[in-house]
Amino acid sequence: MQDPRIADGTSFLLSDLIGRRVRAGGKRVGRLGDLVVVETGKLPEVTHLLVTRSFGYRSLLVPWANVTSLDAAGAVEIAISAPEPFEREPGEGQVCLADHVLDKKVLDCDDDEVEVVYDIRLTARNGLLYATEVDCSRAGFLRRIGLKRVSDFIRGLAARMNTDTIPWTYVQRLPEGLGSFAGSVKLNVLKTKLPEIHPVDLADILEELDHEQRIEIFSALDTEQASDTLEEIEPRVQRQIVSSLSVERTAELVEAMTPAQGADLLAAVATNDADSILARLPSDQAARISFLLEHHDDQISAYTTPRIISYRPEALVRDVVRTYRNLARRADVINYVYVTDGEGKALGVINIRELLQAELRDCLADIMTTNMVELRETDSVAEARHLFARYGFRAIPVLDENGVLKGAVPYRDLMQLEHPAAA
Repeated sequence: MQDPRIADGTSFLLSDLIGRRVRAGGKRVGRLGDLVVVETGKLPEVTHLLVTRSFGYRSLLVPWANVTSLDAAGAVEIAISAPEPFEREPGEGQVCLADHVLDKKVLDCDDDEVEVVYDIRLTARNGLLYATEVDCSRAGFLRRIGLKRVSDFIRGLAARMNTDTIPWTYVQRLPEGLGSFAGSVKLNVLKTKLPEIHPVDLADILEELDHEQRIEIFSALDTEQASDTLEEIEPRVQRQIVSSLSVERTAELVEAMTPAQGADLLAAVATNDADSILARLPSDQAARISFLLEHHDDQISAYTTPRIISYRPEALVRDVVRTYRNLARRADVINYVYVTDGEGKALGVINIRELLQAELRDCLADIMTTNMVELRETDSVAEARHLFARYGFRAIPVLDENGVLKGAVPYRDLMQLEHPAAA
């Protein structure tokens, strides 16, 4: 019986397991070359380990029941008294994950290529091991080409790369003829599982399909998911989708958006179409979107307030905290303290929470963030809203062409239409 030392829920990446040393009774017998699976239920179950051996010895096909220890950091332990009874290769119909599935194209239900399989996630359940996800992420690609350290570094920086996977329940049963150089992995997801796909991921998929397939899938979405997905799609594809929808349907989708999101969408369609859509929206929402459309290409300098809080880099935290209250009474932006040099050039920014948590004896140069997200005076309102939506800041600093800090744009002025010009 399978040894229970592999705890339920333990997760592995196939790329971390392949190549691990395999030992029996403390003696090395070879390296893990592949995992053999069989599809008997919703998830493929690992039935055998393929152990490769050097010096011309035949490979071993070891049943999963003989595995006593498996982890991604150490050797694989198996319980066999002698290797000879296990000397054989996988038979016809047995699927080897590394050999047969990695680097395969991922097709949608209409045979259009969506991604490539770079890795596979496996999870232990009730003493057994199952393939649970297909990894098509950039991090998976880096691991696949041997840049594991780079992959791990990027994965740590960008949690987004952790989500570029496809649950195996979305994958159709693998064809019997799937081999090393033939066949593809096919999805059955694009209609039955649409509600479970994040709008960002769904937008990526839709952008890769041809127009007819895109519209067929988009039409199957409910209003909320369709609206959220449409926001994430690039403008060129947005225009194509909207042109194929009725004015009434597009108005439903825009009504589910914020005014800023609705303005971004309508800015990408023809003026006549935008006017027809606006006419079908509630009057207050239509007015807010119209205002944003009118000012879509305005330079951000018109929305910049100079009433911000700034200090020199050598200022001590204790002095800033002591004077902050008085300065905040006259400032329009109080969430951030900006750091400038003697010529007014922007050097960094400090969130007020970080300031209050810092040591009083620290100087601002020690705690400021120098890699600022910023706008230039000639940038447009649309560009500013894009940065707000992407980063979630409460204000963004505005610099002139020489890097001098001219002020900041508050979130509320652009995203909530509280600028005096909207009154």
